[in-house]
Amino acid sequence: MKYISTRGQAEPVDFLGACLAGLAPDGGLYVPETFPAIAPARPDEPYARVAARVISAFAGDTLTEEEVQGLCDRAYARFAHQSVTPLTQTGPANWLLELHHGPTLAFKDVAMQLIGQLYDLVLGKTGRHMTIMCATSGDTGGAAAAAFAGARHADLVILHPFERVSPIQRLFMTTTGASNVLNLALDTDFDQCQSIVKSLFADREFVGRVGLSGVNSINWARIAAQMVYYATSQAALAGQKIRFIVPSGNMGDALAGYVAARCGLLPGGLEIICAVNENDALMRLFTTGVMSRRPTVATPSPAMDISIPSNFERLLFEMSGRDSDAVRSVYDRFAQSGEADLPDAATSRLSCSGIRAISVSNGDTMEEMRRFERETGWLICPHTAVGTHVARNTVADDGVTTVVLATASPAKFPETVREATGRDAGLPDHASDVLAASEIFERIEPSLGAVHERVGKLAR
Repeated sequence: MKYISTRGQAEPVDFLGACLAGLAPDGGLYVPETFPAIAPARPDEPYARVAARVISAFAGDTLTEEEVQGLCDRAYARFAHQSVTPLTQTGPANWLLELHHGPTLAFKDVAMQLIGQLYDLVLGKTGRHMTIMCATSGDTGGAAAAAFAGARHADLVILHPFERVSPIQRLFMTTTGASNVLNLALDTDFDQCQSIVKSLFADREFVGRVGLSGVNSINWARIAAQMVYYATSQAALAGQKIRFIVPSGNMGDALAGYVAARCGLLPGGLEIICAVNENDALMRLFTTGVMSRRPTVATPSPAMDISIPSNFERLLFEMSGRDSDAVRSVYDRFAQSGEADLPDAATSRLSCSGIRAISVSNGDTMEEMRRFERETGWLICPHTAVGTHVARNTVADDGVTTVVLATASPAKFPETVREATGRDAGLPDHASDVLAASEIFERIEPSLGAVHERVGKLAR
């Protein structure tokens, strides 16, 4: 199993090379040369076993079956629910796929706990030390901190936009007390944080000197890990045709659903609606075929406040017929002018890909949280509410089962939940210690030079 870059100017690597590198040297994203065929999950198959089958299919011969099963068993032992990602029925043909039972109460835990185990195994075997780096719009930083805190073979650097994540989200990434976790707060938005990270990865001398690797949603291991809950939910619903509604920011979660279908894990076929907030770049990509840069606006769902979804590049690669020259041209033009038309062939294929996007306003998000609580008695986070609003208002009564991905616990956004519903969303017992822990983070100038200098000091 080899991995190639979406931009076509990097040498193929194996699974571990793709995961440890994160971004390809040419600035592209790694994808497998071919998609493996993976048998659908069985209703009685344990989650960690399905995960091991999926990861093994992408790992090839770089890891043994025993090693992969051990990784998965350890990764999901920390989840509060024995099903890891349980389904909860909210209506006759409507379900929530609860992805927030991990240590930091967000779907990012599902992949990040596995990645933490993977890096620890591989780096320990090879005697290497790496600097793991991620930009976060809220949940990735906390999930990475929980997964890598205390790691013997890796330092973790988190960039987060100062005062643009919820207080609880910040606590999960700043309270580990681990000496190998460095949290940097930048007075800017997520997109600038992400741009700085990408620029650092483009500096090949710096990458080699500090042993840089990334665990943002661009990391292929995260895509592979997130495929699993599509497979288990399909199995639990007895092979029904499912419409997945996915709250979307960087589009990694939705891309995982697309890959799951390509690998045969969704025998009912692919239908995904990316539910986005007022930062509607993804919807504009699908409806106009134009990639354009606009400033992000603040919303009640801050983890989705992203102007350009990074994982769209992988989908564009597939929709372009795997034409790396076309993909590279789009992103070169976008880098120069902030706008680029997609190739006609890609736009045509997007329209029949089984994926589309719908935007939800701030007001509708808050009203959906209120209405959902009135109808069910349950609190949902604002990101999940973007998804349930789409399910309520745009999905026809056509006999297709609707599954909304519940991406985070409402406890991570207590202020927003209280404003919408008047109720307090308390942290579950297994996560409540974070409230009493001391925070450690550094505010830093939001520039490539400042971050380059600070991270460079970690080099060993």
